[in-house]
Amino acid sequence: MCERHPGLADEVVHTSPRPNVASALQVLRNYQSGLQSSFPLGGNPGSDYAYNRVRQPLASLLDALSDFTPHFLPPHESQASTSLSYLDGATDIIYALPRWSTPQNNIERESAYDEICKAWILVIREAAKRGGGIQLQYGGWDEKLAKHNQNSGGKLQAAVNELGTILGWMHGPGSQSGNDLGSIREQLFSETYGFGTPVKVGPW
Repeated sequence: MCERHPGLADEVVHTSPRPNVASALQVLRNYQSGLQSSFPLGGNPGSDYAYNRVRQPLASLLDALSDFTPHFLPPHESQASTSLSYLDGATDIIYALPRWSTPQNNIERESAYDEICKAWILVIREAAKRGGGIQLQYGGWDEKLAKHNQNSGGKLQAAVNELGTILGWMHGPGSQSGNDLGSIREQLFSETYGFGTPVKVGPW
């Protein structure tokens, strides 16, 4: 229906019940399990024969990924933490997609990475506009995204760069690390900041 009437696609996203992160990722994992169980026994799992055997369940998984992702992106999802949690799980699923011996068969996997990278960038940029991007500083998202980028062979580098630029701007040049700042905050709140710090004596 949405293919025949493209204008309905956005309306469906707005009016259909919104899934939560856990349920959406569970559905995707179910598709992933169906894909794995469709592989022929024995032989080369990266062969053209294997690809043709699992082509339909692979397409179903990728379609489900495309259907779910817009629900967790701005403007449909306003909470950056929710968007980031979904993208974290969805990126793991893309990483687990089969790798094929024939390069042409890997185009779908490459496209999935391209789309999820754009999604990361969109969420990062929107999060930076809200509350000074405070949610980007906590939760270890820089480390998680860097790990995804490493796993993907650099396919998420644009998103890593975007997050790095924003975090660098928030901290400012020459600023202390997040751990140092957090430690100082804790000391300030406990009124122990400065205790045990050597006092400089003599000419300044």
